[in-house]
Amino acid sequence: MRIYTRTGDTGETGLIGGQRVPKDDPRVEAYGSVDELNAALGVARCYLSDLPDLDALLERFQNELFDIGAELASPPERAAQFQSIEEQHITAIEEAIDRLETELEPLRQFILPGGSPASAYLHLARTVCRRAERQVVRLSHSSTVNAAIIKYLNRLSDLLFVMARVANRRVGVDDVKWGEPGWRRKRAQASEGETR
Repeated sequence: MRIYTRTGDTGETGLIGGQRVPKDDPRVEAYGSVDELNAALGVARCYLSDLPDLDALLERFQNELFDIGAELASPPERAAQFQSIEEQHITAIEEAIDRLETELEPLRQFILPGGSPASAYLHLARTVCRRAERQVVRLSHSSTVNAAIIKYLNRLSDLLFVMARVANRRVGVDDVKWGEPGWRRKRAQASEGETR
């Protein structure tokens, strides 16, 4: 079987069931962003070999995201046959957040993405997750969407933030703290100049 089909050369793609839609259709944007999130998790996993429990979590999410992609790639009348995300999946993410947060000091200031490579890639995955969430919300304005998917992505982005902090902590790297904002620094320098 060839990887190229030439059927998308006119800017259209096929949904599950055969319906053709433009490649910039909100549904395609939504499942495409979920696919990108899955790839970002795959990259993050390459840096989690010393953190097997975090790697196992991401493996589970990759499988669940594949299911979400199939559901989103289906027109509403066919989506129910692929529906796999339910409240129990969201509860499982919340339980993972609660469990991992016991390892962390309370957050008292904003942090920047970075620290260890594992943490940086988890932060990158978090931002892709937020975009996927926005795309699914946009799709929900024009089509029926399983509401559990939106909640799942929202909660998953929270978990990826916590996992990024845990990854840093476990390898002995500090989170990168947000410094004094540039606008505040400039204002302080201006005030200093006025008093001289």
